[in-house]
Amino acid sequence: MKILVAASEAVPYAKTGGLADVAGTLSQKYRNIGEESYVILPLYRNIKKGKITLRDTGLTIKVPVGERQVEGRVFNDRSLAYFIQCDEFFDRDELYGTPWGDYLDNASRFTFFSRGVLETCRELNLIPDVIHCNDWQTSLVPIYLKTIYLSDRYFKKTATILTIHNLGYQGLFPASELPLTGLGWDLFHTEGIEFYGKINFLKAGLISADVLTTVSYTYAKEILMREFGYGLEGVLQKREKDLYGVLNGIDYTEWDPSRDKFLPKRFDMKNREGKRECKKQLVKEASLDRVERPLIGIVSRLSDQKGIDLVLQSVGEFLSLGVSLVVLGKGDEVYQNSLSEIAQRYKGRVFVKIGFDESLAHQIYAGSDFFLTPSRYEPCGLGQLISMRYGSIPIGRRTGGLADTIKDFDPLTSKGTGFLFSDYTPSAMQDAVKRALCVYTDEDKMKKVITSAMKMDFSWERSAERYIELYKIAMEKRRGFEG
Repeated sequence: MKILVAASEAVPYAKTGGLADVAGTLSQKYRNIGEESYVILPLYRNIKKGKITLRDTGLTIKVPVGERQVEGRVFNDRSLAYFIQCDEFFDRDELYGTPWGDYLDNASRFTFFSRGVLETCRELNLIPDVIHCNDWQTSLVPIYLKTIYLSDRYFKKTATILTIHNLGYQGLFPASELPLTGLGWDLFHTEGIEFYGKINFLKAGLISADVLTTVSYTYAKEILMREFGYGLEGVLQKREKDLYGVLNGIDYTEWDPSRDKFLPKRFDMKNREGKRECKKQLVKEASLDRVERPLIGIVSRLSDQKGIDLVLQSVGEFLSLGVSLVVLGKGDEVYQNSLSEIAQRYKGRVFVKIGFDESLAHQIYAGSDFFLTPSRYEPCGLGQLISMRYGSIPIGRRTGGLADTIKDFDPLTSKGTGFLFSDYTPSAMQDAVKRALCVYTDEDKMKKVITSAMKMDFSWERSAERYIELYKIAMEKRRGFEG
């Protein structure tokens, strides 16, 4: 099977969130099981400046963006990944925007990329059996195949699958930008790509991809409801039979405390002495006052979705409980500023680093006692999966992938892998933290919950096999569409 994973980011090339882990790791797993798989990405500035040397294929594409023909050049990395260069659109410091907002020309940028994916396939003489699209940035690919490219025999058998990593990000643009896409006004209606007077890139994919997936079982059910549907629940309800939940995994070659190069001392489930050393080092690096305090770690995008507002409202309560807090992340400016101010106010108890630091992220996963993920909603979440492997017990809200992956600890049976709360309130989160601290003071119970967490297996192999099954379903649907 020839699989093309189209994404706006993928490890090891460019990353802002979990999408990159999914896109890059899945493609590698497919190759491991004998499938022919490639990733295709925009050629961003940070990729050009990165450590991986890319090869110029010498191939160029021309993509209509409105009335213009925009040229792109195709690069590759050992035939594992392809990159579309267009400095006008992608030679920038960030992938999608700045802390002050999205780039104003994102409609043009990802129109160019989506259609460029198909034009690149032509130039490479690559006919994918399936194109796996991810989020709104590539959601025009399925609708292009069923409109502009409908009579193009080159893609006659190419199926599409669209994975929703976060329904809150949809690619909404003014109706005036529809001509940029090349799609006709006949699609601008409620059953098409119109959305409250705007054009909706994600909706274009939802109505046209052969199969839809999202990244956990619970989230696949939640997005059918108004509370989580962001206005698209009606569209998803109509396609419910084509919607599947596939739980994300993590790459245990990267996330393994027994061979993690970023840790001062390595450890595993049988010998956890190294974890104590990791906590000592983290406390020292964060200039915290006492290693004996329970340490809560957060590695997160700083946004409403991630529950950072609950954290800000709870810092005083955490400190009164004797807890220290370490936060790493970036995101909304208001949260960056508020967390930085708190860190200044409570030096020795709270440490905050704005930005992404790979080494520090690994150290937080390894050195924390607990890992806090109080998300308003969470399609899957990778942080809790990583933290469990590192013996840092997750405290999370009972939603989406957090509900699917964390087993709430039962003090009577000493079974469970973390602590869950349901209501999206500071008091509910604080109660979960208090339950966790009660276990922290009981050495026997703490050992049991750490052992249970570290035993959990969220490797990608199972997810990759499920996606292969769904690709076959998508290919059958495509043949039915053509037939």
